[in-house]
Amino acid sequence: MAALELRHLRYLLAVAEHGNFTRAAEDLHISQPTLSQQIRQLERTLGVQLLDRTGRTVRLTDAGAVYTDHARRALRDLAAAERAVHDVQDLSRGHLRLGVTPTFTAYLVGPLTAELHTRHPGISLTLAETTQDRIEAALLADDLDVGIAFAGPHPSGITATALFTETLSLVTAAQHTPTTPPPLPVHALADRQLALLSGDFATRGHIDAYFADHRIAPRITVEANSLQALTEIVRRTPLATVLPDAITHDHPHLTPIPLDPPLPTRTVTLLHRQGAYHSAATRAFTRLTHDLVRTRGYTPPPAQLPSGDGSAESIPGRRSGGDGC
Repeated sequence: MAALELRHLRYLLAVAEHGNFTRAAEDLHISQPTLSQQIRQLERTLGVQLLDRTGRTVRLTDAGAVYTDHARRALRDLAAAERAVHDVQDLSRGHLRLGVTPTFTAYLVGPLTAELHTRHPGISLTLAETTQDRIEAALLADDLDVGIAFAGPHPSGITATALFTETLSLVTAAQHTPTTPPPLPVHALADRQLALLSGDFATRGHIDAYFADHRIAPRITVEANSLQALTEIVRRTPLATVLPDAITHDHPHLTPIPLDPPLPTRTVTLLHRQGAYHSAATRAFTRLTHDLVRTRGYTPPPAQLPSGDGSAESIPGRRSGGDGC
């Protein structure tokens, strides 16, 4: 495929995405007349109208919709082919595109990045912290190589491999006691002041559902959209929070207190696009992730993990539009 044709495809997709020649031209860093000329040249080459320019918004014609669908796949496959050609099997160089939900930046991303750099210093990393829905969409669009999130339900085309079971506990400032605190009855939280993640976090939905199930309404004194903020607040105040136990492993100034009954667990997974090309960097990262999880002693995952065909079981706290963290 000639370079001119590839440029035509990218120009058409930009106009289709923005629905406007001006914004598409700005995004492409070319002039609007040049963009219009190139699109018309493509239409003449194909002998069909691809865009409906009669309305306030530029829209794809039926033929345009079919053509752009194939164009997206062609560009995605070409990008994968280029990565395959440049993929060095001895891992002296390479690149990994990783997406994680926010919880994992607090306790997993640091050790994983350190281990990746130690084992394979030639591999560069692009890290995206975002919602689980967006991770899955990016995997399907071939904008990410691998994601770390939670078990199902997943859209068709996403495969999930279980890593470990995440447990959550009440967390307070360090109590400097030699033994693990005994489980705290959930009803003891009725008058407890808490600092929790804000309502746009899926983990908050997980926690709220637990409180609702046990008819408990604690006093929520602070809401924050940052895990780091919560750990600092709890460290310096009498307030308590609810966090994954794994976070407290790396924070000696925090003490996890198990609740009775315990909060429901969640299965942490590695996500890939089904049938995607797995570079040497992706395969190496997958291996070291499993190694690190075992080394750190995280609770093993359930024996059965839902498949990636959309039939996976629902995990409490997973909400559409939430961050899945």
